[in-house]
Amino acid sequence: MGNVYAYVRVSTTGQHEDRQLIAMARQDVPEKNIFVEKQSGKDFNRPMYQKMVKRLKADDVLFIKSIDRLGRNYQEILEQWRILTKEKGVDIVVIDMPLLDTRRGKDLLGTLIADLVLALLSYVSENERKMIRERQREGIEAAKERGVKFGRPSKPIPEDFLHIYNRWMAKEISADEAAGLCGLTRATFYSRARAARNRTRRCP
Repeated sequence: MGNVYAYVRVSTTGQHEDRQLIAMARQDVPEKNIFVEKQSGKDFNRPMYQKMVKRLKADDVLFIKSIDRLGRNYQEILEQWRILTKEKGVDIVVIDMPLLDTRRGKDLLGTLIADLVLALLSYVSENERKMIRERQREGIEAAKERGVKFGRPSKPIPEDFLHIYNRWMAKEISADEAAGLCGLTRATFYSRARAARNRTRRCP
């Protein structure tokens, strides 16, 4: 039997990995062999994960708390699982899903069951992520329809904006000077100037 490793991941630096670390301690994973990552699971371009993969060798055992700690992308999870178990000869144990323990059922049926369970869980994990994004998008659209404004609030236009705008149109002052007098950036001044010009054109 080879060495025992664990991969622990949280999506942001504000999240805590304590629960996963406790689970790894119960599996007697040496602390020096626990790779902790604080990064999104959208892909596998993660420094600690890549460092761990380089260290893993045949007959090693890798523990993860749940399949979504490995990653969130359905296709990439399946590919990484194949690389680890088939190419590198590593056993993987998903603590929250006993069926995903490649140390058991090394025969064809056991491998088939593990592969089917993995495919199903990976699909559910990715589908859930897509549904969350869709609900967020729908929520934002609904809020916009109710008149909710997103982003930073616009700077108020100074009371003498039209006077400054007319001086700029008459070429008495430059755009930079006009923007400075209005307390706006040059780009914002141009945007407000275009809006003022359009309002003027619409007036009979």
